[in-house]
Amino acid sequence: MDYTIRKAVPEDMPAVLELIQELAEFEKEPDAVIITAEDLKRDGFGENPSFICFVAEVNRKIEGMALCYYRYSTWKGKTVHLEDLVIRKDFRQKGLGKALYTKVIEYAKKQGVKRVEWVVLDWNTPAKNFYTKSGALVFDDWCTVQMDEQAMDEYLRNAR
Repeated sequence: MDYTIRKAVPEDMPAVLELIQELAEFEKEPDAVIITAEDLKRDGFGENPSFICFVAEVNRKIEGMALCYYRYSTWKGKTVHLEDLVIRKDFRQKGLGKALYTKVIEYAKKQGVKRVEWVVLDWNTPAKNFYTKSGALVFDDWCTVQMDEQAMDEYLRNAR
């Protein structure tokens, strides 16, 4: 299968949003996505973009994407966080995921960062196996912690 991996442009964001929604459905959170294509265009492009996105095209149609951004580790310095890597269901197991993954790792090396990091759901065994096989460490002893907007508001009301 012929495909192209390239840096996304603003016009790609509707297709990227479709992929984000497909990932949310795969992760059993279909109603969790509240972002819009306009949000992605605003936040990913311009003078101070919040992220970089790579897309995988097959026959000039976007069938996969990887979105990442910088983080800062007090132990390692500048790092890259891979937020999402998703391939449309009909194109999985055809090399697109590995190609996007490789593109992110190449990008991180080119940026001179000391680490690339991401999270994976504990039940996503195929992904965990792929990552381990690639040389990544999948930690069992670290837990992801998040606070949504409602929890932030409530915390701030009660913290005073």
